Amino acid sequence: MHLIPKDNEVVSVLRETGALRVGHFEYSNGMHANEYLQVPLAMRYYQYQRMLSVGLSRLLRANPEIRAIIPQLSIVAPATGGLPVAYGICEALRAKQVYWAEREHNGEPLRFRQYLEQHPGEKVVLVDDILRTGNKLTELKSLLESRGAEVMGLAVIIYQPTPTTYDFGSLPLYYLAKLDASYYFDGGHCDLCKRGLPLEHVWI
Repeated sequence: MHLIPKDNEVVSVLRETGALRVGHFEYSNGMHANEYLQVPLAMRYYQYQRMLSVGLSRLLRANPEIRAIIPQLSIVAPATGGLPVAYGICEALRAKQVYWAEREHNGEPLRFRQYLEQHPGEKVVLVDDILRTGNKLTELKSLLESRGAEVMGLAVIIYQPTPTTYDFGSLPLYYLAKLDASYYFDGGHCDLCKRGLPLEHVWI
């Protein structure tokens, strides 16, 4: 195993733990795909949680700008999938703190817990288990910046972009593996549907 796990090593862990499945899936937003990924299934196991989090922390530490501010750095995640990654990275880096945003009810905007306040100029790295559409990370980034924080980069275990993934521009993006799934916006255009493959409904 390499100090920073290679793509094939990460994918092997995902397959072994059942986190990465191949088939015919329909996400809750109606999109069809040939792969379904749930990184938390791999993060259940301490040895894999540590391997993946520490590997990702080494990518962050390689950036001299981030390395210089680690003692003041905040690791922020959208609940709940990103929390094991965030705590693993914070421990490996010895960063200042971890906190997260959440929704009280579905459809409501992300918010921080009461009395949790950002200070102007606070340095932040956004962390999640996977970057697929980028919607949650985009919302979290906007929330932090509206409170004066400075987002220094994004770090995810898996980058699995869709045709509509948000473009974060010049903001550094760190990931251990990139997965290129086949996506279809609906069943009418899905090659998997046309081939008659059994369909499984899953959460995005």
